[in-house]
Amino acid sequence: MSKQTELPEAYRTMTPEACKDVIRRRKAELGERLAILAHHYQRKELVPFGDYLGDSYALSAKAAAQKEVRYIVFCGVHFMAESADILSGPDQRVYLPNPYAGCPMADMAPEAQVLRAWEQLGDVVDSAGVIPISYMNSTARLKAFTGRNGGLICTSSNADKAFDYAFSRGERIFFFPDQHLGRNTANAKEIPRKQVVLWDPAKPQGGHDAETLRQARVILWKGHCHVHMNFSLEHIEARRAEYPDVKIIVHPECREEVVDAADASGSTKQIIEYLKRQPAGSAIAIGTELNLVSRMIDEFPDHTILPLQRDACPMCVNMFRTTLNDLAYTLDVLEEGGGNIIRVDEPVRGEALLALERMLELN
Repeated sequence: MSKQTELPEAYRTMTPEACKDVIRRRKAELGERLAILAHHYQRKELVPFGDYLGDSYALSAKAAAQKEVRYIVFCGVHFMAESADILSGPDQRVYLPNPYAGCPMADMAPEAQVLRAWEQLGDVVDSAGVIPISYMNSTARLKAFTGRNGGLICTSSNADKAFDYAFSRGERIFFFPDQHLGRNTANAKEIPRKQVVLWDPAKPQGGHDAETLRQARVILWKGHCHVHMNFSLEHIEARRAEYPDVKIIVHPECREEVVDAADASGSTKQIIEYLKRQPAGSAIAIGTELNLVSRMIDEFPDHTILPLQRDACPMCVNMFRTTLNDLAYTLDVLEEGGGNIIRVDEPVRGEALLALERMLELN
């Protein structure tokens, strides 16, 4: 559940400098009661106002752990704010500054389709031996489905450990919603290709006969990130032709041939850590969202940082929706109960929390 609030005209027309003045003033007034979370893919002008900068789960957990915080403002997308609310305490409120900042990949696994797929799969195999894994980039309802069926959540940095957890408790994994992170993880685990199948929710039994499903160890939901789908093997080949010594790192949401051809793959945090380890003067091409790449160019002036897709590095338009204007308005009205409040109600909240808590066992 969320309480959606449109941005009033007075804030829509506010200049960037006026917005910054409001944000600075409200941060000073609210002090330790406020935590602004900024995801790595946010606009560059928003990042300096974040009290914490990082990946979605790490940000949510960090804010929820600050017991003095009453207002958590997540500059990200909807599923991130949901996760922050699931992890937060009863005295904390979570806000998403722009109510239209969603995630197409998360929306590719709607609850009704997932429940139907689970029922169809259960007609073929014993569902007690199927462990669902939901990527963090998923709705609260999918996380709740995962929790009540013995599964767990994973991030792009711990998916391999999530696979280990699942196989220690079951025979098969049903992985949602990003097929590419799932396939790349299965490849890293050296699971035979014939034992990894793609479930198409538009087709009966996902498009497979019963025997294929019985032989499968990993079943991937047909979902993807529209940003990372843009990168191709041709982009890697072109960058290597331009810069023979270039190092290439990509996000594991990229297609398997892209991940296989890169020098490394990893989450946004792992990409940043990879850059820190490279010697001065290195040329590194990054296959991920534009705003992170642009910021890395600024932060590593002693490197040659390149977007992997030379002419049109893809941008997440949903991350880009959040503006200084949205943040200024949210901070101005949150003490009055205004702004776009995100609230996950029971039983979804508790079931999703169970799946998130299982992820903590990976550590």
